[in-house]
Amino acid sequence: MKRKKLHTGKLLSYETQIKVRFSEVDSMGIVWHGSYVKYLEDGREAFGRKYGISYMDVLNKHGFIIPLVKLDIDYKKQLFYEDEIIIKTTLIDSLAAKICFEYEIRRKSDNELILNAQTVQVFMNKNRELELNIPAFFNEWKKRNLE
Repeated sequence: MKRKKLHTGKLLSYETQIKVRFSEVDSMGIVWHGSYVKYLEDGREAFGRKYGISYMDVLNKHGFIIPLVKLDIDYKKQLFYEDEIIIKTTLIDSLAAKICFEYEIRRKSDNELILNAQTVQVFMNKNRELELNIPAFFNEWKKRNLE
């Protein structure tokens, strides 16, 4: 069966670095699995600030919220208290009215791959109604940044 193409193949990436904080580890000094979701958020926020598409830009300038509707994490290795990490966040240009990201988290000291992840966000208007078409502002943003 032939699969329908869901993305254009165009990519845009940004890397940000953080240091594992004490509040993110368990009693053994190992990063708690739920903390990785925060790291992905750190990556999305840094990406948004870099490319002018932050959560507050989308809400305040364009009137949309972009809730997360899918999260997939493939854990490879552990992180520990005070590890420095690099979060690579890559936008995957979708043909649908959604924002798709892929992530790599690596330990800075040895470039060890810690995890791969993917997220999907959708557009909702201020009435919290799902937008089925790509908002005009996002199409314009994609033309400026992906072409």
